[in-house]
Amino acid sequence: MSDTIFAKIIRREIPAQIVFEDDHVLAFKDIHAQAPVHVLFIPKKPIATLNDLQDGDAELAGRLLLAAAAYAKREGFAENGYRVVFNCNGDGGQTVFHIHLHLLAGRALSWPPG
Repeated sequence: MSDTIFAKIIRREIPAQIVFEDDHVLAFKDIHAQAPVHVLFIPKKPIATLNDLQDGDAELAGRLLLAAAAYAKREGFAENGYRVVFNCNGDGGQTVFHIHLHLLAGRALSWPPG
């Protein structure tokens, strides 16, 4: 995998507004926010796309979801609701090839997005 902007954020080579971190997951505010709350949850292990996940990554994928849910509860918007999204490859809207979960909240979200 190439040295992505997310890898540089993990190594603290690029600043980010980090809102959550543990041994496996890092979360930070998206600088191109699409909602009042837009946080990216990334694994510290470099995995390019969802297609590249292996059976051994199941726990890590679950950790991303649990971290997002815990953040929503901690920040007080879990009851009102939020959206989590993974994009995969170009047609899916993925622009950084390091898997990441988008957490969007802070307003009513329509579907399809836009």
